Amino acid sequence: MNDTVTGSAPGRTVLAFDGDCGFCQAAVRQIQLRARPRTAAVAWQTLPPELTEPHLERLDREVLLFDGDRVRAGGVAALAALLGSSPVRVHRGVGRLLRLPPIRPAANLVYRWVARNRQRMPGGTAACAVPRRHA
Repeated sequence: MNDTVTGSAPGRTVLAFDGDCGFCQAAVRQIQLRARPRTAAVAWQTLPPELTEPHLERLDREVLLFDGDRVRAGGVAALAALLGSSPVRVHRGVGRLLRLPPIRPAANLVYRWVARNRQRMPGGTAACAVPRRHA
């Protein structure tokens, strides 16, 4: 079962997702139900501010995989690591597949498109919209 994260203890790995986004919540819940990953997945809003504050801009746009108090991966790479921690062989395989050089660029494009449009996805609401960058 996944550990809950109450601090940035060394060696604790956690996937941080946007807890204000219904689509993100539903997507992570499906991964947890189907893949049963060993890595915890929690809303970044529940993590200690000293851990998340340096990464708020990224957390608005992508999931981040924290290893203790440092970011180990973001976006597709973070999801690949989450799936890679699954005891279910097929989900571990999908995690490995997402890391392959021929697959990774396409997966990154799809991830960025979904992230930019998550308010339009099933379960998405206006609160899911990624803030626009100012030019």
